[in-house]
Amino acid sequence: MPTLFARLGARLCHMAAALASLVLLSACESNAPSGQVTSTYNSTPVAVALLVPSGSGVASDDLIAIGLENAARMAITDLGAVQIDLRVYATAANPDTAAAMASKAVDDGAEIILGPFYGAEASKAGAAVAGRGVAVMSFSNNPAIAGGNVFILGQTFDSTANRLASYAVTKGLTRIMVVSDQTAAGEVGKSAIQSAVVSAGGAIAAVGSYQFSQNGIVQAVSDIAASAKSSTAQAVFLTADTGGALPLLTQLMMENGVDPTTTQYIGLTRWDIPAANLTQPGVQGGWFALPDPGLAQQFNSRYQAAYGAAPHATAGLAYDGMAAIGALVKQGGPAGLSASGLTQGAGFVGVNGIFRFLPSGMNERGLAVAQIVNQQVTVIDPAPRSFGGGSAPGRAGF
Repeated sequence: MPTLFARLGARLCHMAAALASLVLLSACESNAPSGQVTSTYNSTPVAVALLVPSGSGVASDDLIAIGLENAARMAITDLGAVQIDLRVYATAANPDTAAAMASKAVDDGAEIILGPFYGAEASKAGAAVAGRGVAVMSFSNNPAIAGGNVFILGQTFDSTANRLASYAVTKGLTRIMVVSDQTAAGEVGKSAIQSAVVSAGGAIAAVGSYQFSQNGIVQAVSDIAASAKSSTAQAVFLTADTGGALPLLTQLMMENGVDPTTTQYIGLTRWDIPAANLTQPGVQGGWFALPDPGLAQQFNSRYQAAYGAAPHATAGLAYDGMAAIGALVKQGGPAGLSASGLTQGAGFVGVNGIFRFLPSGMNERGLAVAQIVNQQVTVIDPAPRSFGGGSAPGRAGF
């Protein structure tokens, strides 16, 4: 069995915006921008600091940083009549460095901070500038760091769980078992699922968990399967991911009599990354949530054409954040970059679909529900185009 547990652990964080009826982004450019990118809407450029994790000595951090900066510059190009002065600061993926860079950015005149990437960095960066009236839009999805002047852009467990639980209940799957890793991330995921199921009008049929190791799964799976069957659960909602327990867990649950053709498997994480996971027997028929695949594919194609390589999986978050900044500046100038501006209920639409920030610093994203059918991803419920049934936000110019 290959190694199963390449998880994010303490670095819990992942995976063309405009306000409703306020802004429509311009047609996309075909060439990669270089240097400072500005446009002509406001007479004085709005200074935006982009904090990226380069300089840590870890190659993956440098790749993440490149993707974030490229996507942010692409978004600025698409904003058209909004003038942005983008300033990039390297944090070395270090919380103390991130705090120092956030303070330096504000000293340099930054009116809002986009980034940093990791949750621990964002927490310290937010604290460093909390008394200076500057919002921090982190790429993290860790709910523990959200609040005050820190807003998170990453897709959260709460948003994913709410989408999937609501869909399951509307399909008559009201008795749902929760199965989780015995890890910090697993506990957060379990809590999100339980709250989502109850809020959707369903019931928690049973709960099960396992130690986060191959042997832990093997030891626990018979009890988990027995609970799923004795509780008459109609669905099993799993916190496991493809880089951790998911392949082995679903396979053993199936072998222990939890038939995915009669008991719906639901995943809190993306089951299509890497694509090789789609061939696993235990995930066939399973549901998971993902951003609007049409918009995501258009962004990926544009990025590939502009920069000659596929974007990092998180690059779209920088595009979303920068485009939201541009929409707010177009609406109200730099004064729009306040907490009340960021948390407007209509939200934004970006390359990952619609999203909005909540007063808690968390976010809500409009997600599609997908199913694995014959080793392929099939969207069974499209991503919503607006929040609360209102008119759709302005779309990016893809």
